[in-house]
Amino acid sequence: MSTDAIVLLKEDHKEVRRLFRAFEAADENAKEVKSDLVSRIVEALTVHTFIENEVMYPAIRELVPALEQDILESFEEHHVADLLCAELDAMDPDDERFDAKTTVLVEAVGHHIQEEEDDWFPQVRDALGRRELQEIGARMLEARATAPRRPRQPGSLKKAADAIFR
Repeated sequence: MSTDAIVLLKEDHKEVRRLFRAFEAADENAKEVKSDLVSRIVEALTVHTFIENEVMYPAIRELVPALEQDILESFEEHHVADLLCAELDAMDPDDERFDAKTTVLVEAVGHHIQEEEDDWFPQVRDALGRRELQEIGARMLEARATAPRRPRQPGSLKKAADAIFR
């Protein structure tokens, strides 16, 4: 298994996209299926945004100052995703806004993933050496082991508060 930070994040992105496609393909009335998929999406995004916010973004801000604005925008995009995840985690799949809110999350996160992969991941790879990306990736794997899995967990709540009060 690679510890390259960008490879690890792209693997997360693949899994999230797979869950998004499954949600979009689910029958309109498949409430249990959609509820399970949204639960898995919320968990995947809670972990992913935590390791990016706690490890990747601070490292990139320090090591690749040219990406400062991109990182600040990414923090804000994560904040929006975190809010949507918290709302979805507390919602019943029978709520009339459940599908609509999930669709907004899918669109917002899809845009965010595209920007990362197309715009700033290549710049990060050009600016940092293999060893640096592996060191960042190793720290991300450590953070993943203790990352919150649900929006209501303390680490996730701290991340949300940090986004508000930065």
